[in-house]
Amino acid sequence: MTPEAMKTEINARNWEVSAFDSDTFEPKAHRHVVLIPVINEGERIQNQLRKMHEIAIEKQMDVVVVDGGSTDGSLAEDFLRSVGVRALLTKRGPGKLSAQLRCGYAWALLEGYDGIITIDGNGKDGVDTLPQFAEALDEGFSYIQASRFAPGGHSSNTPLSRLLAIRLIHSPLLSLGAGHFFTDTTQGYRGYSKEYLLHPGTQPFRDVFVRYELLAYLTVRASQLGFRVKEIGTSRVYPENEKVPTKISGISALVDLVLVALGATLRTYHPR
Repeated sequence: MTPEAMKTEINARNWEVSAFDSDTFEPKAHRHVVLIPVINEGERIQNQLRKMHEIAIEKQMDVVVVDGGSTDGSLAEDFLRSVGVRALLTKRGPGKLSAQLRCGYAWALLEGYDGIITIDGNGKDGVDTLPQFAEALDEGFSYIQASRFAPGGHSSNTPLSRLLAIRLIHSPLLSLGAGHFFTDTTQGYRGYSKEYLLHPGTQPFRDVFVRYELLAYLTVRASQLGFRVKEIGTSRVYPENEKVPTKISGISALVDLVLVALGATLRTYHPR
């Protein structure tokens, strides 16, 4: 679908999606797509894409980078082509991560993908488990959450404040809202079926989702609507003796994360 046709279709569906550019390097080759949201991840995203290319992820699912406006030169077209990336989407409109993800979801659904897998572009997640998410989608699961705490999962160097917030506040809150027990709910490493994202009870394409609201909302909504959900054990490794690669830092950011989780639990973001 051309960018012009995609814009027309987004408007026809009344989806609220920030303006974005799309540069496509290869035709659609698979049923599922990996969306990688990034902004100024430098060597981290380049190393991650190299690892994905080494294990030939692009031969199992399409790989697309969703850029929030990087200025560090890490997403040059020649490099992306060399590591098997199918397309680069660049958000031009307002909003942060949730707006970025809405661009990616809209593009992927209109491209006809059956399943969408998202993984952060900061190199913390074990990309070797990506095929397990595609398998779970093929088995009929509509929401799949990565977990460092599930069987087979692993974590290293997780900041104590982050660990306590996840285990004692964030995961219990969203599990309560979802009516399903989740052990790890802050990760952006997850999978969605097109049926879940296009269900009239979901409606992810709304401007209420700007920062981290969409991640929390989609965690609780799937089981509420009767979709099959599961966790997959994955590794999440923070670098040792380095600055933590995250866009969520400081007490105020952690408080905001908890408030968003509370809002999702209280159904603040549900369609009216």
